[in-house]
Parts: sequence; structure tokens; C-alpha cells
Amino acid sequence: MRFRLLTLCAIGVGLAGFGCAQDAAPLPAETEAVTQALIESALQDQVGLRFVEDLTTEIGPRLAGSPQEALARDWAVAELNELGFANVRVEGFDIPYWSRVTDDVSITSPSVQPVAATALGGSAETPEGGVEAELVRFTSLATLIAAPASQVSGKVVFIDERMIKSMNGAGYGMAVRKRGGCAKVATQKGAVACLIRSVGTQSHRMPHTGGMLRDGAEGAGPAAAVSAPDADQLARLLERGPVKVRVNIQTEISDSAPSGNVIAEIMGSDLKDEIVLISCHLDSWDLGTGALDDGAGCGIVVGAAKLIADLPEPPRRTIRVVLYGSEEVGLFGGKAYAAAHADELDAHVLAAESDFGAGNIWRFQTGFGEGALAYAKTIQNILAPLGVTPDNNEAGGGPDISMLPGAGVPVVTPGQNGMDYFDYHHTPDDTFDKINPVDFRQNVAVYAAFTYIAAESGWDFRKAADDETE
Repeated sequence: MRFRLLTLCAIGVGLAGFGCAQDAAPLPAETEAVTQALIESALQDQVGLRFVEDLTTEIGPRLAGSPQEALARDWAVAELNELGFANVRVEGFDIPYWSRVTDDVSITSPSVQPVAATALGGSAETPEGGVEAELVRFTSLATLIAAPASQVSGKVVFIDERMIKSMNGAGYGMAVRKRGGCAKVATQKGAVACLIRSVGTQSHRMPHTGGMLRDGAEGAGPAAAVSAPDADQLARLLERGPVKVRVNIQTEISDSAPSGNVIAEIMGSDLKDEIVLISCHLDSWDLGTGALDDGAGCGIVVGAAKLIADLPEPPRRTIRVVLYGSEEVGLFGGKAYAAAHADELDAHVLAAESDFGAGNIWRFQTGFGEGALAYAKTIQNILAPLGVTPDNNEAGGGPDISMLPGAGVPVVTPGQNGMDYFDYHHTPDDTFDKINPVDFRQNVAVYAAFTYIAAESGWDFRKAADDETE
């Protein structure tokens, strides 16, 4: 291993401003040996992969606030207890509840054709039986915003904007704006409903759902996403003349529904009051079985933690595994955790979240104090043989832990290859068979390695540049 790390340095692997192995903080030989053993075991993982297989098979979809999400919490508690974790519990909270009852879209003129579509999370209802109106197409949310109300009033708006495919999912942030803004803007201009081209990158008749709002509440108007082939069909028809569509969306809503975070721990030894947090979210949208989003993340962190729990001696710090609830509809679990644990966030020495599918991890970002960059280099050097490249010190950590860096908690972002993630994300095709076991196990290896080092080393990842203490 040492030869391999020096070889990486010799060929110039010092990316994103980080140096090579000789600039890294020294890692005790015993800690490095245990880390390497964890990596080898993780590459043969069965626990993590079985966890996500069982979750998606026995429970299936887990819409936030639904009975299925409650069933998933009970299931997870039983599984984590059976795996031998300590202090397994649910920290409950309530959320506004929304679910689809009917989401039907069809072309009624110039011919009658079905449209593969799904209501967006938080969509308002149409009148019973739906609304029928002329379709008006816009190429982006910006062009809808700029349009006069006379162009929109009484019509069904259609935003036909494509998403760019990329390894890091960068196109999602731009594409998702229309999902949040279409109904609000269209309703303000007098439209009766809004349709969008699905926020996704595949060409199958698989519409892509997702939340319109980040507070779980009912949106400003009826809104649905149509699959990419159906969006193409609508565009072609509009080139030939006027098109009418019928949109029928019926929903179930409630001001309050139960949700919660499932928490389990590996108790540390002499630094047991310090916490290394690794996490995922347990809820999912309701079209598929939530395998990639985010059953895989839960399997990854549970699998990694179980390997550490099975060591002959516990690490010095406590490792806390959090399966957040109700992420999809507004980061409710992340916000609830940050509020409930506000008084102990200064004891959280590191946090990470797996919520980008199961593609292989190809880069490792940190969000450390400037004086802790040598620790980042050490971890990155350990991960390099797994195909993980060093990256910058600008990590955000992940959705449910996005509020922790602002409270001073250091985070890491193990960046997964998401080139095909949005082919499946939030669609009926998000199912267990889409997980590549080899890539999944590489994820488990990465999480096991950095989690163990963080828990065993005693390093201060907040360390300021001028702080010479360890």
C-alpha cells in the first residue's frame, strides 16, 4: 500500500490544490492496517446490499408521511437492532402530507391520445373530472415569466426544457427550477394547469415526479410532469397547429402526518461523547421502490457501520447512523435533527450523507478547517486505490446535513458517478435491479474507511490554519 501511495505522488496526483502523500498527516500503522482490512471486507459486502434489497422488496415505496414510511421506520428499527447496533430509536416529528389519488393527462384535440404523466409533489387539485384547455408551449421558466398574461390565461402551460446529462448531476439544479416555478407563475397569469417536460435524462415513457415546494405544502396550481417522448409528441403536434389537453389531478392532503428519523450508534471508547455522523434518507417517492433514491444510501452507510461495529475493539469516537425521514418533501428530517441536537452539534466532529444513487465514488471533497487539510490528504491517499481522486475543500455534505456546516460541523462529500442517475431518479424505474453490486461495494469501502479513520484518529477537522494543536 505504501508503495502505491508513493507512486501516485510520483506521477503527480495532487489534484485540486492538495499535495501528495508526504504532505499528509501521519496515520498510525495499526489504524491504517484496520482501515485496509475494512476496505477488503467492504468489497465483499453482503449486509449493506441485503439491507437495500430487503427494504425495497419488503416495504417498497416510502412516501413521506405515509403509512409506508411508518412501516419502513419500524422495519429499519428491527433490522438495526438485529444487526447489533446500540441505542436504536426513532426521533419523531410531524409534516404536512400530500399524496396523489389521480393524475391523468391526455390529448383531446386534434386527436385523442394518452400522455404518460405524473402529478408533481404538492400539486393542487383540478376540479373533479379535470380541466380541458388549449396548450401553450414555453422553452423555459424564464420565457413563461416574461410572457404576457394574455398568452397564458385560460390555457394549460407546457414548459419544454431539457435537462443536461452530467457525471456530477450539475444539470439537475437548472432543470428543476421549472418544477418549482411553473404552477406558481402559470396560475398567477391565469392558466388552469401546468405541464413540464420531466426533470430527467432518459428517453422512455417514464415520467419523473418530485416536489414543487420545499415545505411539503399544497402548491399554487395543478401541475404534472410528462415523459420525454410525450413531451416530444406535444411539441410536434404544436408545430402542426393548436392542441388541447385534459388534465385531471386529484390529491389527498393533511395538515399533519407523522414522520421521523431512525438513529443507531456504535458507541466509542475514550472519546465516546464525540460523534461521527453518516446518513441517508429513508423516505422515497411513490412511483418506484426508492432503490437508488435513497435505499442505496441507507444500505451503504449501514453496511459500512456494521463492518466497524464488528471489529474486536470499538473506535474511539461514537459513530451515529441516521436514516432521515421526509427528505423528499422538504428536508424535514434534516431540519428536525439539527434542531433536536443543536446543543451537541459542537460534538459532531464529521458528517456525511449518501444520497446520489449507487454509482462508484470517483472524487472526495472535504469541508474542513484550513488547518485540517493534512487530514484530508491522508484520507484521500487511502481512498486513491479505490479509484477516488482528491477534490477541493468546498464540500456541502448532502441535502439532509446541508444545515450542519453553518453550525460549524465539518463534512465530506464522497462524489458518486451520477451519469445515469437521472435516468431512474423519481421514476417508476427506480428499482433494485438498477444497483450495480460492484459499484455499491466500492461505496461501502469508501464510507467504512473514512468513517473509521475519523472515529479512531481523534483528529480535529475544524482545526484552524494557525492552530498547531492536534
